[in-house]
This record gives sequence, structure tokens and C-alpha cells, in this order.
Amino acid sequence: MRLNCKKFKSIAKEQGADAETLAAALPRDTDRRKAGEVCLRKVRNWLRETDIPKATPAEIVALAQALNVPVTRLARFESKVRFVRSAPRKARLVADLVRGRTVAEADMMLRFSPKRAAVFVRKTLAAATADAENIGASPDRLFIAESRVDEGPIIKRFQPKDRGRAHPIQKKTSHITIGVEESE
Repeated sequence: MRLNCKKFKSIAKEQGADAETLAAALPRDTDRRKAGEVCLRKVRNWLRETDIPKATPAEIVALAQALNVPVTRLARFESKVRFVRSAPRKARLVADLVRGRTVAEADMMLRFSPKRAAVFVRKTLAAATADAENIGASPDRLFIAESRVDEGPIIKRFQPKDRGRAHPIQKKTSHITIGVEESE
């Protein structure tokens, strides 16, 4: 679960909540002396639409309670599958295909896609959808807000050839990320 900073900023602006009151609502670590200043710095960053440091699920729930909105309005539910044995260029074709679609429509497209990467994108989508449903999001209103494929490490091998030569073989891997949000 990740904080959607744009929605957080607009909801806080609508309700007129300032950074100090939102920082007071965050759970604090009792070991720190300057916990209040740290929370205030976090909230100011999130209101500037930078998710650094990343909000923990407990902080997202606390912010939702402080703003009197359901958690699903502030959160983006992400899932990652790492080290997939598929080239990133080929997996991006599948990820671009489902971006912006509803979860049901994207699942149907992935189920009947002949691409090998569709299996991994579908598993990632199922995990993100399950995370959203555990928090209480309606599966009918979920859509894919983010679908991204990053390059993973390259496994390097060599194929022996004639006269003592060797041709390099690169087995590429990729990291697939799917983010699901609830539409309003």
C-alpha cells in the first residue's frame, strides 16, 4: 500500500486541514526525541506530492482517519514480481496494454493474451487486487493506475562455437510493478 500524494493533497485542501494537525494524527515512535518534527516534515513532503519518506500502512490509515475518508481514497495498492525470466521490452508490451483499464477488463485481456509475460502480469495484478480487497476496496471500482516494467539483472552465458570461439548469450530479467486504485 502506498500513499497517493495527489489525492492526499486535494482532500486535505478541500477539508482545510493543515500540516500540523495531520502530523499530530500520525503514530509516533516513542524512542525519538524529535518525533513531532519528523512527522511534520513527512506530512509537508507528502503535501508537496513527494512520497519521500514512503508512508507506512499505519500512517496511511491514521491520515485517512484524520481526514474522515476511507483508506481506499488515499491509497494505491502496489504489487511487484521481481526477477521474471522475460525480456523487459517484451513485458512492457503487455504492461502498456492493460494500463488505465478496469481490473476485470485487464484480467480478461491477460487471460487470452498469447504473450508469455501476460502470465506474470496477471499474477501481479491478482496480488494487487487482493491487497485492495483486504482493505475494503470494491473490486468493481478498481482500475490499473500504474503498470511498469523495469530491467532486472542480466544472466550471462556463453555458447561454444567452432574453432574455439564463444558467443555471448544474455538472458534478461525484469521487475513487473502493477498499482491499483479505486475510482471515485
